[in-house]
Amino acid sequence: MDLRQMEYLVALADEEHFTRAAALAGVSQSGLSASIRALEAELGVALFTRTTRRVEPTDAGLALLPHARALLEQAGAARDAVVRATHALSGTLAVGAEQCLGVLDVPSLLERFHRRYPQVAIDFTQAGSYDLLARVRSGAMDVAFVATSEHLGSLTRTPIATRPVVLLVPPEHRLAGSSRVDWSDLDDEDFVDFDPSWAVRSLNDRAAATHGVHRRVRCTVNDIHTLLDLLHRGLGIALVPATIAAKPQAAGLATVRLPAGSTPTWEVSAVTGTGSSPAPQLLELLDGAVPPAVPLEPVPA
Repeated sequence: MDLRQMEYLVALADEEHFTRAAALAGVSQSGLSASIRALEAELGVALFTRTTRRVEPTDAGLALLPHARALLEQAGAARDAVVRATHALSGTLAVGAEQCLGVLDVPSLLERFHRRYPQVAIDFTQAGSYDLLARVRSGAMDVAFVATSEHLGSLTRTPIATRPVVLLVPPEHRLAGSSRVDWSDLDDEDFVDFDPSWAVRSLNDRAAATHGVHRRVRCTVNDIHTLLDLLHRGLGIALVPATIAAKPQAAGLATVRLPAGSTPTWEVSAVTGTGSSPAPQLLELLDGAVPPAVPLEPVPA
């Protein structure tokens, strides 16, 4: 067994699909399949059951999985320990974040890090969560602050905060006077939503499909303030994290709660790869950097 096989095992167990797992691991599908078969031959047991639609871990695979995750984590920690023990903290920290996470002030965090470690050059990129995950996975980025817990493969996730998703509507909309809506109330509505590279778009699409809501995304944006501007102009309604509804630019729009018990949860995390970088020192500064959640109150139309 080697670390690469453990990475492939974790990716395949998480994705339950050879093509997606290979993409996560940055290897060809044939290469991943061959590595898994070699591991199964070495252990003398099947680690996955394979069908035409999906791949699932066997009992043996499930037994190996936590050890595989631990080995990958320990390998990353070992590399970081060597770097810290043999070098003063310097080099470059490549960090990314989705726009306006709300639960974390990323510029302030980077300022604190820069003051503490002035010899480290900071390269900062703003993009959608899925684009950021791809950069961390490829090794082009050390740490990313994202709003998803999906498709991580062997990446390490540090949860930061969660917030509910709410409905945001123009004041003249028929739902503006409601304190809470049913999912059926959203059927056949025009929506403003983010580009699919933003994790909240996948969250919204999945929630709508789960509850049988047919929605038309008339406007697709890559900027929170543009989304709010379009709502103010009556061009649709939006499902957004409560942090966006609380922004000053959302004043005048109506915030409506989604059905109790089926409200989607938006989760912000820090995601890191297995390479050596100053990322652990940045994450050490997270304590006290996350503001408390503001109680959610309906905004009158």
